[in-house]
Amino acid sequence: MSDQLELASPPFDSISSVRFSPTNAHQLLVSSWDATVRYYDIASNEQRAKFDHRAAVLSIAFSDASHAYSGGLDTSVRELELETEKIYNLGQHADSISSICHSREANTVISGSWDRTVRFWDPRASTAQQSSHDLPERVYFMDTVNNHLVVAMASRLIHIYDIRKMDKPEQTRESSLKFMTRALACMIDGQGYATASVEGRIAVEYFDPSPEIQDKKYAFKCHRQTIDEVDHVWPVNALAFHPIYNTFASAGSDGTVSIWDHKVKKRLRQYPRYHSAIPSVAFNSDGTKLAVGVSYTWDTGEEGAKTAERPGIYIRTLGEEVKPKGWTG
Repeated sequence: MSDQLELASPPFDSISSVRFSPTNAHQLLVSSWDATVRYYDIASNEQRAKFDHRAAVLSIAFSDASHAYSGGLDTSVRELELETEKIYNLGQHADSISSICHSREANTVISGSWDRTVRFWDPRASTAQQSSHDLPERVYFMDTVNNHLVVAMASRLIHIYDIRKMDKPEQTRESSLKFMTRALACMIDGQGYATASVEGRIAVEYFDPSPEIQDKKYAFKCHRQTIDEVDHVWPVNALAFHPIYNTFASAGSDGTVSIWDHKVKKRLRQYPRYHSAIPSVAFNSDGTKLAVGVSYTWDTGEEGAKTAERPGIYIRTLGEEVKPKGWTG
């Protein structure tokens, strides 16, 4: 048995995001620059539904096993009904939507945009948009855990909110990384988050502002390689925390995925290199699989696009390598 499966019917253009259902370990969504969101059953390796949009889709999120949400360059927040393939337009931003997430605690959909707002949506309400909150910069990435919402913006600005009181951020930080943020993910245990940059670094951060907890934060170099005595540094495009062990995966434009135990500051595994850059990774709900979206990420512009292979989505079966040493769960 191979430890990896390649999904049939991948998108035709670069992948922007892969996301698993929070409740069903076999349901996977993939958004793409080909203006689609595709819904797969990884157990049967089939595409169950395809949702066509008017422009590239940049971000997707599940709320439950039958509903998902999408946003992208056409500025609309959409609800996708997975079983019926129906699409509902919930409302608009004034510019491209860069990030969508779902808060289980607040049972709300949250969208962030280059229009410098974060908006909250309730699809069941007669007016779906519940609130809009102005930010000082364009929103690039967001993630939520417990009642924390972390928003990474342009000019390396990071806001941490309590989603129950959005009038102002609980904390305002500058990224520990010197270069533009390329990925953000919250820890499963709710203690903090990790960010990654275009310049081959990852920072591990904690919410608790007390000095002793802040002393634990650190950053490290990764997704680098020395070829003929020349150091090559690649963007780190994606981060994802394991739903049980709280270890995390990083993926880069070097075509590699690594698993890290951030508590002991060690890499547990690096998987064999893929044929192209990796824009997105995701663990499934029971932590037995990792989805790896492989596609050209425009790091080398038009020139690289001419020779780029068709995108691929790989489902890797996980073993002990994602577990911290000495784990007693």
